[in-house]
Amino acid sequence: MSTVTESVDVHVPVHTAYEQWTQFESFPQFMSGVESIRQVDDRHTHWVTRIGGVRREFDAEITERRPDQRIAWKSVGGDTRHAGAVNFQPLGERDTRVTVQLDWQPEGITEKAGSAVGADDLQVKADTKRFKEFVEKRNSATGAQRGDVPPPGR
Repeated sequence: MSTVTESVDVHVPVHTAYEQWTQFESFPQFMSGVESIRQVDDRHTHWVTRIGGVRREFDAEITERRPDQRIAWKSVGGDTRHAGAVNFQPLGERDTRVTVQLDWQPEGITEKAGSAVGADDLQVKADTKRFKEFVEKRNSATGAQRGDVPPPGR
């Protein structure tokens, strides 16, 4: 498993940063390699990605959602294995630290080589920077998803 963690400070209130991050269908606007995401229901999404020339489709399940604090997910079914979480920390009334942690299993020689040289770290860093630019430019979220999803075992 490879793990990437990246933080970015955004100049928007915590609720705006959180609400924008939960608008999964907007990810292709700031996340390279993501072709589309479709929200299936409150807990499930369907992803289509193309990274390093490799196209993948997979489903993900939201395993935890605490408005304005945290959202976590994991892939379900299929051969793509990844999980992640994004934490939102208010730094003041109009500033928020967004911390992304992504755990994934590189498949095939291209993905393993990319991971070994830190390409996944660079991609997550660039994506978080584009998220910052995207949400600050809008200064509002494109929608909202506010319900709690408790972590497993609660």
